[in-house]
Amino acid sequence: MKKVDLDFPLQAVPQGNRSGFWKMLVVMLGLTFFSASMWSGGTLGTGLTFIQFIGIVLAGNLILGAYTGALAYIAAKTGLSTHLLARYAFGEKGSYLSSFLLAATQVGWFGVGVAMFALPVQKVTGMDTTLLIAVAGILMTATAFFGMKALAILSFIAVPLITVLGSFSVFKATETAGGLEGLLQYQPTEAIGLAAALTITVGSFISAGTLTPDFARFAHTKKSAVITTVVAFFIGNSLMFVFGAIGAIATGQSDISEVMFLQKLIIPAIIVLGLNIWTTNDNALYASGLGFSNITKIAKSKVVIFNGIVGTIAAMWLYNNFVGWLTILGTALPSIGAIILADYFIVNRGKYKRFEEMEFKAVNWIALLAWGVGIAGANFVPGIPPINALLGSVLTFVIVSKIAVLVQARKASMTDMKKVA
Repeated sequence: MKKVDLDFPLQAVPQGNRSGFWKMLVVMLGLTFFSASMWSGGTLGTGLTFIQFIGIVLAGNLILGAYTGALAYIAAKTGLSTHLLARYAFGEKGSYLSSFLLAATQVGWFGVGVAMFALPVQKVTGMDTTLLIAVAGILMTATAFFGMKALAILSFIAVPLITVLGSFSVFKATETAGGLEGLLQYQPTEAIGLAAALTITVGSFISAGTLTPDFARFAHTKKSAVITTVVAFFIGNSLMFVFGAIGAIATGQSDISEVMFLQKLIIPAIIVLGLNIWTTNDNALYASGLGFSNITKIAKSKVVIFNGIVGTIAAMWLYNNFVGWLTILGTALPSIGAIILADYFIVNRGKYKRFEEMEFKAVNWIALLAWGVGIAGANFVPGIPPINALLGSVLTFVIVSKIAVLVQARKASMTDMKKVA
């Protein structure tokens, strides 16, 4: 009897293997509870007034919530991951390119995350950095290997702990900053423009948000998938920004674990730092496994082990040399999600043929063209880069797809006329 891969990397998730609301909520919150969001929050917190900060964070995460919520809806309805959904829009071979870019970027961020844990812990405890990297990498790879069940268990533990310990630290930091009144009176020494601030907010997590279907496909209902995703990106990610902003205003440190170190809360700091990075890193490694599995057809669990080893060994090199490159790569990822959304909701009017019954094109060149336009819009058009990427990709994909249909219909009509003649 053939063993069933319960992570379903190359097929739709059956209804019998779907998860309930609370399990999905903690998994999605575990994805968005990430130290990088705190850093972004610290940048905004010290560059805006507190009222401006709250407005920008809510607006930016509302955009993120809408984008990821729409992807979650498609995932729950079809049961498909980002990589399998990409086959409809990009073609089977075309999806390999998007899968490679998504997966490689996530392996890179996994390595960076491992180093982000090891370096501050070594600084405080004096433990060997290499040993910390090795232990963290092994533990994070192990839970990603066991798939969604392990991700859910880890998130059930991590999310409440991060929320409680982080909130306690922020409460203490607020007192240091002069309470709520002190926060409201805060004036930045070097102000950030509102457009730049919105770019930071949306750009902080839109790349990872493109991988939402990898997790939301396990939701029992479309409603559950959308609500849990929107809550995670709108409320969960906003909470990380608030943690980072208050910490930066009070102490000059945007990562809540660094704030805790200054507050002499050493053990809680290590717990929060470790769990914060662990939950997001596990999601990154899990998603990278699905991406490379789509290309190679090798079991996701085997790919996860390989990716974890690569990310762990290269952790310090990635941290020191690759963060800027990963950020550049990130500008290419939102367009993938935008094209999937446009293909499903506009071109196909919310209906996809069952995955098992599909005969996919090898490559849909229209999707690749739209992807290129989105990347160009993000990098060269004035405005908010992630929004430029989304709009540029959607408009190009829809318009060129409609033109292609009209041209094809005209050719068919002329062929019929010749037959009649």
